[in-house]
Amino acid sequence: MTGPESEGKQVRRAVCPGSFDPITNGHLDIIARASSLYDEVYVAVMINQSKKGLFEIEERIDLIHQVTAEYGNVRVESFHGLLVDFCKQREIPAIVKGLRAVSDFDYELQMAQMNNGLSGVETLFIPTNPTYSFLSSSLVKEVATWGGDVAHLVPPLVLDALRDRLTQH
Repeated sequence: MTGPESEGKQVRRAVCPGSFDPITNGHLDIIARASSLYDEVYVAVMINQSKKGLFEIEERIDLIHQVTAEYGNVRVESFHGLLVDFCKQREIPAIVKGLRAVSDFDYELQMAQMNNGLSGVETLFIPTNPTYSFLSSSLVKEVATWGGDVAHLVPPLVLDALRDRLTQH
């Protein structure tokens, strides 16, 4: 074995959680930045039974695998339930979240404090690249549904999948 574990060092792990329906360039920016800071980055794709996504969980996982393959230290898994349980099972001490605006911070701070209180997991906030400060999966889906150009907002692979899915509906 090579790397930090073979040298007696603890592997630094973090998780980037979300629904990723679909993954956007904003998500990728945060994942890439987390990937440069941690030895292993888990992308945790939330399963929300009460919400029907445009893409099935398996499709999202596949798309994320493909668009993050270049990083080498990114793992993609789905999860259902509390994120802190996902973290505990994988010995992940840190959650990495991108913040687009002050409105994100209000909600995310409450979540961070709850997660820390439940399990001691820390949350690190990374300011979103200003290019993506307005970007969300919901906005991408809405614009694409109405025929707007979202090519600059998602990776080409995701754009193709989005176009295919929307022509089926």
